[in-house]
Amino acid sequence: MPSDVSGAAPTRKRSRSAPTIYDVARLAGVNPSTVSRALSQPGRINVKTEAKIHAAAKELNYRLNPMARALPTGKTNTLGLLIADITNPVIFGIVRGAERAAARHGYTLVVTESQESGEREATSAERIQPAVDALILGTSRLSDEQIRGLSSVKPVVAINRDIEGVPCITPKLEPGIDQALAHLEMLGHSSVAFLAGPSGSWMNSARRRVLQTGAPARGMTISEIGPSQPTIEGGRSTLARVIASRATAVIAFNDLMAIGLLQAAGEQDIPVPGAFSIVGFDDIFGSDFTSPALTTVRSPLADAGEIAVDRALEQIGSEGTGRARKPVDMLETELIIRGSTGVARS
Repeated sequence: MPSDVSGAAPTRKRSRSAPTIYDVARLAGVNPSTVSRALSQPGRINVKTEAKIHAAAKELNYRLNPMARALPTGKTNTLGLLIADITNPVIFGIVRGAERAAARHGYTLVVTESQESGEREATSAERIQPAVDALILGTSRLSDEQIRGLSSVKPVVAINRDIEGVPCITPKLEPGIDQALAHLEMLGHSSVAFLAGPSGSWMNSARRRVLQTGAPARGMTISEIGPSQPTIEGGRSTLARVIASRATAVIAFNDLMAIGLLQAAGEQDIPVPGAFSIVGFDDIFGSDFTSPALTTVRSPLADAGEIAVDRALEQIGSEGTGRARKPVDMLETELIIRGSTGVARS
């Protein structure tokens, strides 16, 4: 049996243990408690000291473990954002605003999708609620009772929803819708059709309610087509009913439905706005890429996501952000006029 030529005992590669908060503190020349504050609650210590700590953590490849921190504190520094449809561009602004605010406060944002299913949303909420400090519901399909049930366990904030006892961020619909109706009235429109979205959507009911009040006040008739899925295909499927309604203007539940209707009309060589004008909702990314570009009621989506995180942090005891604490945060809407609206046909 061959012997070791060197005569030295075989060596075993020593495993290197992960760096700790104490290693970071020694390298940065500060107390471990200072490191903890710098990494978990940015902005609470001297800027230069914080930068030194982050540099030391980076050099040591130190990573804060939110699950380990949760053991003594009961907090994970994680927020859950539940959304109905991740493919809907209306979600992009909400997620971006929420992520921006979460990162600013040292929180991680976990996003889960329900695919427009209230049952899936309820299941997702129950699964992630134990692992997060608060839930943010964007475009929720849950009932008011289900949402209040979740809020009895941990903080909950709802976007595009108004629920008694739960902090909510909703668009102030009246300004944008009134501007849209005034614009259509000026163009000579007297009959408007509303393309309704999902029957379980609170926002669908809210937009319908404002339209049913605002249109007659201007001497305009208002009819409803739907409900339909809030997708491009959902909008495309309404073309025959829009034509049958003889409405000269259409206000869709959202931009995706408006774009779908616009596409379907184009495929049938039906001119827009010649045959009828189309107005969307939300001013999503790409709403001005259509031909003609879409007139739409803009909602401040990124602001909604950002404020929702601020409200969640207020509930779980984080430092105040300077925003007014109200039961409901109302965000202004405004009409963006583009090419899909024009003079009513004679």
